[in-house]
Amino acid sequence: MLRILLAEDERSLSRAIVALLERNNYSVDAVYDGEEALAYLESGNYDGLILDLMMPKLDGLSVLRRLRALGNPIPVLILTAKSEVDDKVLGLDSGANDYLTKPFSTPELMARIRAMTRGTTGQLQSQLSFGNLTLDQATFVLSGPGGSFRLANKEFQMMELLLRNPRQLIPTERFLERIWGYNSEVEQNVVWVYISYLRKKLAALHADVQIRAARNAGYSLEETP
Repeated sequence: MLRILLAEDERSLSRAIVALLERNNYSVDAVYDGEEALAYLESGNYDGLILDLMMPKLDGLSVLRRLRALGNPIPVLILTAKSEVDDKVLGLDSGANDYLTKPFSTPELMARIRAMTRGTTGQLQSQLSFGNLTLDQATFVLSGPGGSFRLANKEFQMMELLLRNPRQLIPTERFLERIWGYNSEVEQNVVWVYISYLRKKLAALHADVQIRAARNAGYSLEETP
């Protein structure tokens, strides 16, 4: 499953694009400003970035230039409400792979994303490990001495966040924002439900790490004492 980061501050458009991509079997994280986009790109592993040019805190071109200066080769599709040629040329010169002018048609957006991510499938072979536990980011498979499980999408995102930040307390709100979205109506106890699913899998895998809860604060991945 290809993972896409969508950076678009217009909430209704963002929701529509997320729904469209998820229907087409993409995994999507949505952010609403440039600084957040960079933070997600640092902590997550994505196959493509859909980037709006006009965003608060940090505009799309600044995000793009910073990414390329850091050597991040992620494919980038720029969305712009401006139809001026200069903006498109500037975007492409700054390292974008393609651009799309709003308003755009659904089939055209999907075609651009397919073209942009072509050839990236299967490249995410990197694995996250902690203790005797390994998470394959390409296949969503969590492995330990007791065997392996292919995690569901939200389980995978939670486990990935924990494994990227071992021994660090991750607030419940961060799980909600990262996995369910800022304006989700989901209750906080849904995080606890998914944590309990993961704990059962860790036990079955005979993992020497555990997910520890800090009351009213969040969760951390720790070595078993």
